[in-house]
Amino acid sequence: MNANTANGSMGSAFIALVRRDLLLAFRRRTELLFPVIFLLVVVSLFPLGIGPSMELLARIAPGVIWIAALLATVISLDGLFRSDYEDGSLEQFVISGHPLTLIALAKILTHWLVAGLPIVLLCPLLGIWMNLPEGTLGVMLATLIIGTPILSLIGSIGVGLTISLKRGGQLLSLLVFPLYVPILIISTAAVMAAADSLPYTQFLGLLTAGLVVSLTLAPFAAAAALKISLS
Repeated sequence: MNANTANGSMGSAFIALVRRDLLLAFRRRTELLFPVIFLLVVVSLFPLGIGPSMELLARIAPGVIWIAALLATVISLDGLFRSDYEDGSLEQFVISGHPLTLIALAKILTHWLVAGLPIVLLCPLLGIWMNLPEGTLGVMLATLIIGTPILSLIGSIGVGLTISLKRGGQLLSLLVFPLYVPILIISTAAVMAAADSLPYTQFLGLLTAGLVVSLTLAPFAAAAALKISLS
């Protein structure tokens, strides 16, 4: 009975924390829209710079969309824990007795809903703009659905380590970019394999495995990083 009560309490705290962070995010509309606008601007510049070569545009489309998504995610990462750290809310969460892992997971979910989900929803528009080959849009969408949560999960570890630093954003980029490279390579390889009518399910399998591992380990690693920063 006590275990059920504790689980219910943690579940309620998790939902309340996600709801609170979503409300705060929608109040700061400039910060909310900036990564999306950045994504659209970066992707839009490539057709203008390359010219009317539709074949070349279609060939580089997966890489361009994924690089833009990666950069947009990194831009939004710094705010994952920083506002709560600066106003003391993070320490209050810790004092309240709720596990840091639960707090980290709630923050990661909120970050994906605010920063990752819009990227997924914009995928069809970006695919059309970049002349993504027919039959590959579904694969592109699948890679983003699986891959963008991994970006948020891995990024949370870097944010936890750099949150107490004045210029942590610069160090954050250096920490997370090397970890993002495999996700970028596997995702673009899946879409390009689909464009060439080659098997691509093995790439989606690798991404799914990466998501499972990240979802299992990243919240604990982020909680440990936050504990180091708060100590």
